[in-house]
Amino acid sequence: MLRRFWSARVRVLAVASLVAEIVLVGTGGAVRLTGSGLGCPTWPYCTADSLVTTPAMGIHGVVEFVNRLLAVVISLIAIAVFLAVLRIRKERRDLFVLTLLQGLSIPAQAILGGITVLTGLNPYVVGAHFLVSVLLVVDVTILVWRVYFGPRGARRVVPLWMFIVGQVTSLFVAVTVVFGILTTGSGPHAGDPGTPRNGLNSSVAQDIHSVPAYIVFALTLVLVVGALVLRLPRRWVVLLLLVEIAQIAVGITQANTGLPVTLVGIHLVLAAALVAAMTAVLLSARASHSPESPSPETSSPQRSSPELPTSVA
Repeated sequence: MLRRFWSARVRVLAVASLVAEIVLVGTGGAVRLTGSGLGCPTWPYCTADSLVTTPAMGIHGVVEFVNRLLAVVISLIAIAVFLAVLRIRKERRDLFVLTLLQGLSIPAQAILGGITVLTGLNPYVVGAHFLVSVLLVVDVTILVWRVYFGPRGARRVVPLWMFIVGQVTSLFVAVTVVFGILTTGSGPHAGDPGTPRNGLNSSVAQDIHSVPAYIVFALTLVLVVGALVLRLPRRWVVLLLLVEIAQIAVGITQANTGLPVTLVGIHLVLAAALVAAMTAVLLSARASHSPESPSPETSSPQRSSPELPTSVA
């Protein structure tokens, strides 16, 4: 009974961490898209005399403060999940390391947030802030996977060519995200009119950004066709494909409708979802094995091609 309670608690905390990280990407994007980067002009206080936003700060203060508040919530979740796995750190070192990395990100993100404000929203610092959030999505996605399916196994469950295509696809996903950051930093949604841009030609940056995105789409089609032909589990590659279709549709629409704020915000959230889905595809290429220690995976048999339970997926 105690083991079952521990398993449920860790699973809930891990999934909550992932959801919160993706939502944080959305609220961080809202800060930039609404020109609220200096809604709270000081750090760590919102104003010189107040930790929270004040009516005088208006909507920009609210947007920025909500983003900061969500960061605090994520910090509390990260601490909770770290403490939950602390007692089995010797048996499940993988979970301990993943939760430790998430915990260490708290001061790192806080420092980057402070530098962002103090440098007057330097576009490269803002971009680095977003990039750390994306890396955290990767970390927490791996955490969720390991909590459900156990430590990483050495055996591949897909052909070598599919494994290599998956790795190459992930590389182009990373390139797409980086160019997306640079594109945003050069365009009208880098902040309010007074916010500095990175100096790149926004139109050219947008065209360059689309190239690796379409390469990712083509490579994902190869993975999906391969999974269908070889009759391999295809949940994760299909999920990746669906996220990409949504991302491409939103990207094309926003480019032809004057970059409306709402669509750009959705595009940012989908970028985080894309990274999470890509991470799941890479993880599914190897078998996980059931750990010997009390953990969420001990009650289920080894799965060579993992699939999340319906209640979670």
